[in-house]
Amino acid sequence: MDLKLVGKRALVTGSSSGLGEAIVKMLAAEGASVVVHGRNEARAKKVREDIIAAGGKADIAIGELTTDEGADAVVKAALKNGQIDILVNNAGATSHKSWGDATTGDWSDMYNNNVVSYVRMIQRIVPQMKTLGWGRVVHIGGGLGIQPIKEQPHYNATLAARHNLSISLARQLKETGITSNVVSPGAIINPMVEDWLVSAAPKFGWGTDLEEIKYKAVQELIPNDTGRFGEPEEIAGAVAYLCSQYADYVSGATIRVDGGTIKCM
Repeated sequence: MDLKLVGKRALVTGSSSGLGEAIVKMLAAEGASVVVHGRNEARAKKVREDIIAAGGKADIAIGELTTDEGADAVVKAALKNGQIDILVNNAGATSHKSWGDATTGDWSDMYNNNVVSYVRMIQRIVPQMKTLGWGRVVHIGGGLGIQPIKEQPHYNATLAARHNLSISLARQLKETGITSNVVSPGAIINPMVEDWLVSAAPKFGWGTDLEEIKYKAVQELIPNDTGRFGEPEEIAGAVAYLCSQYADYVSGATIRVDGGTIKCM
């Protein structure tokens, strides 16, 4: 299926590894010219090289989004070779601290990383989208913003804020040709998660086989309708759809890609 992204240019924040890498590679495979962003230049260059080797077009933008100066530098680099049609706000931080451990400083840092940094990119990229008369802003949210757990409250709250600001932005962008939507992932498997599962398996009695460990972890920690973890490419697919012209009529929406983990309307 042609998502009609040829000729579009996309900036994906936090795309030098992990979920962002899967997103930026899928957008490139669909024909978009992409900007790989990260704080580690070597990793960003490697992703760019992978994209180019696969026949895609890619630039890089290196910088920290937690300061205005850093965001300015990233946007300057991103716009160097053309305007941005698509902004995917993905970069952020996570924390497993509990209510008793997370200080007010931790809350402030998490909010700056996960919410204010999104705002910085919106304020710098969306105005030039308006001159194009078309654009896509996709925010990566999360199920913990809808159904928070007792742990990591400061992280949960930032996900809720991302969902909220995305809808507010969609209302602000009424009839501009620019849409703002959220993709809300469930538990996604990656090498870091696999390492944690293997190390935690003895404590929970999950056995030693990785596939068995993953299945039992899902049943006990994140029960869902599919009985498994999600894959980064499954999140990337939802993002790619929202970036396409087939999503012109989708505004202020949250697409949950979580295997049915979140049980709500």
